[in-house]
Amino acid sequence: MSLPFARYRPVFAAPGSLTFTLAALLGRLALAMYGVSVVVLIADRRGSYALAGAVSAAGVLAGAVAMPLLGRLVDRLGQARVAVPAVLATALPTGALLLCVRHGAPAWTLFLCWALSGTSPDLGSMARARWAHLHRADAGLLHRANSLEQSLDELCFMAGPVLGMALCTTLAPEAGLIAAWVIGAVGTLLFAAQRGTEPPLAAPARTSSPAAATGLLRTRGFPALLAGFLAAGVLFGSLEVTTLAYTDALGRQSAGGALLALVAAGSCVSGLVFGAIRLRRPAAVRLAVGAGAMAVLMLFPLAAGQSGAGVPVLGAALLAAGSGTAPTMISGMTLVQELLPAHRLNEAMALAVSAILVGISTGATLGGSVAQHTAPGTGYLLPVAAAALAVLAALPAARRAARKP
Repeated sequence: MSLPFARYRPVFAAPGSLTFTLAALLGRLALAMYGVSVVVLIADRRGSYALAGAVSAAGVLAGAVAMPLLGRLVDRLGQARVAVPAVLATALPTGALLLCVRHGAPAWTLFLCWALSGTSPDLGSMARARWAHLHRADAGLLHRANSLEQSLDELCFMAGPVLGMALCTTLAPEAGLIAAWVIGAVGTLLFAAQRGTEPPLAAPARTSSPAAATGLLRTRGFPALLAGFLAAGVLFGSLEVTTLAYTDALGRQSAGGALLALVAAGSCVSGLVFGAIRLRRPAAVRLAVGAGAMAVLMLFPLAAGQSGAGVPVLGAALLAAGSGTAPTMISGMTLVQELLPAHRLNEAMALAVSAILVGISTGATLGGSVAQHTAPGTGYLLPVAAAALAVLAALPAARRAARKP
């Protein structure tokens, strides 16, 4: 296996590329810590998981709205000029949230503070924009860079909640949120300092791109791509809530986190393997094939949950199911880079991430409702349905790509 993964070395040939990757890793780790840290903080200090979950969801939705706006500013002003003020601006509402929780302020103040904290820059999107700038002329290297980014995402979303929970439970309920902000701020400052790999600003007036004239959402294929990302988010959100509810119904609540880590582990490994494979088909075709494979693999948790096979079998099913998500997301992000012009890429990437976040919130809500009113394991129908919708969204672009010589 060492020989295929040696193909990742040329990805870091550009000076500073490894440094900005590690800095972005810190930012993503902080993002993965926020959710559990806020929930544990509010639940511990206020004694209400309902309030904690609602405040966390409000923050996710606020971030989904803010990300494209920040992405547009980044395209106009540059990554460093936007990312640094944006992350520093979150210090005030984050600190205010800590004070409001500690001193018994009204519940609406918690929603307001955490929503205002949603201006944290998305370093993952900015890193992908940098890779597109560095490797736009080499589809193979760009494919490997996107694969690496997706695998790092999965790695962070395995480690982040564990680290946040450990800090909150061993030091103080506030420790996870404070550490997440510090890690995110340090990562952003280090990322912004790597000016040599930052994409140059382009003048929109000099381009004839349809996206520049009519807007991103009128770019052919991009709305369907966003619909696919939204469906993927529904899959992630419903899979997480259904798994936690299922283990709780079995009296094995502590196993829920480990099962979700298996999903991320399967995705992380498959992303690295997928990146080492030589490209043979267009990104749109790869996206449709990946979404189809993802839909089939999501049948495994459904079968395990419906049959009552138990936690070990469900864990194996979730590991297999997770292996289908990374190739789909990698191909989708690659297609975003192909469809949109360089001077709108940060905004386009932010829109894609926002669609995923909205989908996660929607999927979590639907998964919770199904778990509340149906038999354990029934909620695994939702990821299957979401994956099927992702296939439908990907098919038109795949057909167009397949017809091209």
